[in-house]
Formats: sequence, structure tokens, C-alpha cells
Amino acid sequence: MRLSDRLDRLPVSGIRKMFSLAEKYDDTINLCIGEPGFDTPSHIIEKGCWALQNGYTKYVANAGIMPLREALADKMNCDNGFNVKAENIMVNFGAGQALMETMQVILNPGDDILVPNPCFSNYFGYIALAGANAITVPTYEKDHFHIKAEILEKYITEKTKAIFINTPCNPTGAVTPLEDLEKIAELAKKYDLIIVSDEPYEKIIFDNNKHVSIGSLPGMFERTITVNSFSKTYAMTGWRLGYAVAPAEVIKAMIQVQGPLTANVTAAMQFGGIAALTESQSCVNEMVQEYLKRRNILVKGLNEIKGISCLMPEGAFYAFANIQDVGMSAKDVAIKLLDEVQVVTTPGDAFGPAGEGFLRFSFAASEDNIVAALERMKNCLGEK
Repeated sequence: MRLSDRLDRLPVSGIRKMFSLAEKYDDTINLCIGEPGFDTPSHIIEKGCWALQNGYTKYVANAGIMPLREALADKMNCDNGFNVKAENIMVNFGAGQALMETMQVILNPGDDILVPNPCFSNYFGYIALAGANAITVPTYEKDHFHIKAEILEKYITEKTKAIFINTPCNPTGAVTPLEDLEKIAELAKKYDLIIVSDEPYEKIIFDNNKHVSIGSLPGMFERTITVNSFSKTYAMTGWRLGYAVAPAEVIKAMIQVQGPLTANVTAAMQFGGIAALTESQSCVNEMVQEYLKRRNILVKGLNEIKGISCLMPEGAFYAFANIQDVGMSAKDVAIKLLDEVQVVTTPGDAFGPAGEGFLRFSFAASEDNIVAALERMKNCLGEK
């Protein structure tokens, strides 16, 4: 069977590569995957079960059920500073589908989109499927991996159509400050660019950092597509429930794409989303406090290991540790830790060229696993 040449443009996930390598070991500790270390809160599960038991087992509108779209509009207005209605909201199978559809509706083959790097590696796949070009723009440890407008501007050409923003960031844990977002907004206006803002970690924020949606800034809603998800905030990764917020004409275009792809998100999952948004948020606060505790344990421990230094993540649940003093490539260090002490991590170059010299560690893992993994890594690499 002769397969499509399109497959040659799709990168293989570095995270999944490490998963495959780890399969031959029994006693692994996985600090690789971004999977919340909690069950979905019970009131959300109960609402999804209620929906199934009460006949919500059929097709619904492509854009999502109206009660969820209205609840999401209320959430964006109250939490994110928007002024939107249900017509500005679309419900998707996770943030991934929303991002893929976004690329389909804004990019033509040959267009360039700037992607601050290191970044979530799936971005490259979404862009490739649109036939466009991902132009990686480095962020730097000395800047706490914040996205800088003056660096972005150096990469803008007549082919540039859009800029990707991800804050809080996977894999670096960076939360881009308001002043940097304001400069990026002015850059988008100056060159008439679209902003794609991926914000699934918006509630997982630490210390005195604050999440700001760039689409809420003056004059930016008209040129911004904001993508979000229930997966990380509410430990709902398996529910595959995400959404996009954009001008009504963009939402209509995304609906046009989603129709032949998946039609609609499972109705019962959407009722779970309503419960997540409209009922107590104490579960979110409790999870964030636990992530904070795990972050502090992990980063302290990493900084005690020979050859490793690590900034304190500002958000999300990832630590992006500098391993350059180990004297090996990121991939070789990751394989060494796997082969010798069965700790699964992700080499930084899996997130693009600017990630070389770093490893990503997820502190969504349990506290016991983090402590055990740190002890194993000290035995492997030595203590300072």
C-alpha cells in the first residue's frame, strides 16, 4: 500500500519514544508524561454518569451543547477578562483538536507561523498537516524562558501569518508576564498577525505569578484564537474535552472543519464540563497546592544532583532542568537514567532545537515517586 507523503512531515513524539524504550523495564518511575496525578473529582464524574443515564447518548450540535458554551463564555468573561457570548465558543475533542482545526482555518500551504521554542511537540504536527511551516524562535533560560517580542520580530518575514503563544508553558513552566504579552500584542498589530494562544495550564500557577490571556488585551480579541482544555485543571485528560474562543466567523470556520472530522464531542462528557465550571473550584485549589508541594521537592532535589541545575517553574507541572554540565546530550542523559536506574524523563530536544541541554521532569507524579526518583538519580549521577 502506497501511503501519503504527508507522513514524512509529521514528527514522532519524543515523549512516546521514551515510553517505548521504558517498556522493557518493570520497575520504572515515570516523570515523563503530563498526566495529572489525581482522579477526576467525583461531582464531575457523577454529572457525566447522570447524562448517560438520562438519555444523552446521541448526536448533539457540532459546536457543543449550548449550556456548556454559555458556561464557557461566562468563565472567559469572569476569569479571563473577555467579553464573549456562546457564538464565540466551540467545544472540541481536547485542546489538540482545537489547535489542529485552528491551523486548518488560518494557515495556507507555505505560510509561516512562529513557534517559541522549547514547546509542546505536537504543535509541529498540527502545522505540518496544514502544509505550513513552523519557524522555531528560541526562548532562553536567562529570561526564565519568557517569550520576548524583540526576538520574535527578528523572525518575521512577508510569509509570517501567525504566532503561537503557550503560557503557562509546556515544557518550561514559564508564565509569560503581562509586559511581555503587551509587547507581543503590539507586534501582532504592527505586522497584522494572528495569535494562537494555548492556555490549558492557566489555573496551575505558583508564587506571585499571574496568568493573562493575550486575547483579553485591548484590540487583540479580533486577531486571537484562545485554546483551552479541562484536562489539566480538572484532571480530565481521558474525557477529551477542550474548547476554542475566537471571533464568531472563526468559530464558524472551525465548525465547518470539525463536522467531517468528528461531528461533536460526546454529550455526556460535555455535561461533566458544565459541572466542572459551575460547581465548587476547591478541587482545583487543592490540586494546585499539592503540585506546589511536589514542585518544591523536585526542584530542590534536582539542584542537589551533580551536573543538574533547575529554575523554579512558575506554572504548569513541569521542571525544565539544565543538564549541560553532565557532559552528555539530553537524549543520552535520559537513556542513561532509564537504563541504569529506570527513571523515565523526556530529553529537551523532543520539544525543539532550543531544548537541547535540558530534561523535562513532570511533577504531576506522586510525591513518593518523585522522592524515589530523585534518590535513584543521585545514585546514578552523584550528589553535588
